[in-house]
Amino acid sequence: MWWLEPPSTVSRIAAPAAALALALLLTGCFEPMYGEKTLAGGPGLRDRFSSIGIMPISAASGTPAARIAVEVQNNLAFDFTGGGAQIGKTHQLTVNISSQNQQVIVDITTARPDMQHFGLNASYSLAEVATGKVVVTGSTFARVSYDNPGQQQRFSNVRGQRDAENRAAKVISEKIKGRLASYFAAGT
Repeated sequence: MWWLEPPSTVSRIAAPAAALALALLLTGCFEPMYGEKTLAGGPGLRDRFSSIGIMPISAASGTPAARIAVEVQNNLAFDFTGGGAQIGKTHQLTVNISSQNQQVIVDITTARPDMQHFGLNASYSLAEVATGKVVVTGSTFARVSYDNPGQQQRFSNVRGQRDAENRAAKVISEKIKGRLASYFAAGT
């Protein structure tokens, strides 16, 4: 019976050789997303990010929303430039945020929250500076939770909420950066 016979050496070598040849043919199809230059010789993603200007995120002065807006803006600025200088501005990013705080678990004896969720919603648009044309619009969100250890530890409650706000701001900035990386790399 032919299916019980051991495979010939040619057929054992042919399959891996075909897979290797296909892999070698496809190696030129991929380019690193964060490379210095694209395969076509254009500017790399890092240069494109550092040419994005970020409009100040509006929020009422002296409110927690203002601190969160500054946190999101600072995270975006650092994500785009890596702490370096911004080069000539070719795109303008506009971000609007809103936040919410929900009590998830409430202590039945004291009626105080034991666990809360902080939510941050953001809508953004990227426009070309030269034409004013909006090229990317989108919205994203972040939900993080934090514990309230009790009535006696008020500082812990405030610090937990601030930490949750900072984590949500970081998640929002990473999601926006990922979406803009997709636009610059693929044009979509």
